[in-house]
Amino acid sequence: MASGIHSHPDGARGISLGVVIVNYQTYDLTMRCVASLLDRGIAEPAHIVVVDNDSPDGSGARLHSDLPAGVVTLLSGRNGGFGAGVNLGVTALNTELVLVLNPDTYFESNRMDVIRQMFHDSPKMGVAGLKLVNPDGSLQYSARRFYSLVDILARRTMLGKIGPLRQLERSHLLTRKWRQPSQTPFFEADWVMGTGFVVRRTAFEQVGRMDEGYFLYFEEVDLCARMWIEGWQVVAVPGVALVHDHQRSSAAGILSRAGKTHLRSMARFFAKFGVPWLQRPSRARMAAALARWQASQHGRAPVTEPQHGG
Repeated sequence: MASGIHSHPDGARGISLGVVIVNYQTYDLTMRCVASLLDRGIAEPAHIVVVDNDSPDGSGARLHSDLPAGVVTLLSGRNGGFGAGVNLGVTALNTELVLVLNPDTYFESNRMDVIRQMFHDSPKMGVAGLKLVNPDGSLQYSARRFYSLVDILARRTMLGKIGPLRQLERSHLLTRKWRQPSQTPFFEADWVMGTGFVVRRTAFEQVGRMDEGYFLYFEEVDLCARMWIEGWQVVAVPGVALVHDHQRSSAAGILSRAGKTHLRSMARFFAKFGVPWLQRPSRARMAAALARWQASQHGRAPVTEPQHGG
């Protein structure tokens, strides 16, 4: 379907866009997010899918009852993690583009015309990450380079305050890219944060959708890595802002539940794409590592349940 976006009979304006939001005990935030989508005319109700990952607080049933008429609510019946929720939501849509949002986000303006035009003009664009901003308007640097272990040290330890590693962190976060003038409305990134991104449906299906072997964290890094390996472009869009009222848990201590989940996801990503020690990995090296990992998985049962709790 989406492979014909660049030759759409109605041009960029005719490209269909759906929205997936995964809820887990975030009733108020999800209601606000959906309200912003409808108030700004970003998507029609029938193209908004809220997936509830078996929230124990009953918020899924409340959302099913309270969301505006036409908005689709899916009660998954299990908490398979963020990626599993996204996959369910995408399956329920029949749109050419899918906007994936965290519940703790909302729009203050509608610039989806920019997104539609980008995907229309660039037939190999697979993923476009939005400009994430805090409620006060400050930038969250939501586009990144792939990790080396030195990058992780710079990001997660006090070593990142030292001069050379501070520069490395800025490079990893692509800080200059957000400020530099560009001839296009986007710049290339290795990966973009899963908090708010648009994906071309045909690309999403071709690369194998979200890997449900991750419960939380790194699933968007994995998706973007597979996009690049399969020849799809991953970009960030400075002109399309999304407010992220940050509900961050991965910054918790390493021994916390969230910290352990983050480490497990990191280990899965490195098992699939290789462990880069001092230098960031090339896409060719990542493709070779992924091929070896896939060969090692041959004959194993597919992941149908999360490998850890969240």
